[in-house]
Amino acid sequence: IVALAGIMLHLIIGSVYAWSVFTGPIAKQTGWTESSVAGAFSIAIFFLGMSAAFMGRIVEVAGPRLTGTISSILYSLGIILTGYSIHIHSLVLLYIAYGVIGGLGLGSGYVTPVSTIIKWFPDKRGLATGLAIMGFGFAAMLTGPVAQNLMSTVVL
Repeated sequence: IVALAGIMLHLIIGSVYAWSVFTGPIAKQTGWTESSVAGAFSIAIFFLGMSAAFMGRIVEVAGPRLTGTISSILYSLGIILTGYSIHIHSLVLLYIAYGVIGGLGLGSGYVTPVSTIIKWFPDKRGLATGLAIMGFGFAAMLTGPVAQNLMSTVVL
């Protein structure tokens, strides 16, 4: 159950890798260039790495429930504010919402299952960690087609 929960968390936050599916439609709707929209992904990945580096210690001290909750709140807030930034055509808010806030949520969510699974499966560390990380990469394969289908069927 612990490993499955870690994979599920990574499947959710791994949707960040499907950002390229959104860049064209966002650019078309807002008038921004695709490269400026893609910049939000770069910022998010930067903050993923930075927050993962610091959140690893917090997982050890405070536990995975706290860091998992922090991840859920920050990533969800980042996604909600991303939608709002597109609605009001604010590129700066897009960078803050998706890049900074969403990225902080990604980092705390990335490190939480990895750190926890290693403790739960000390004899199979590589397998357990690999499964959790697999969920992160696999998410784009799920998110991309769903997002494309939604964007082609929902009329704004």
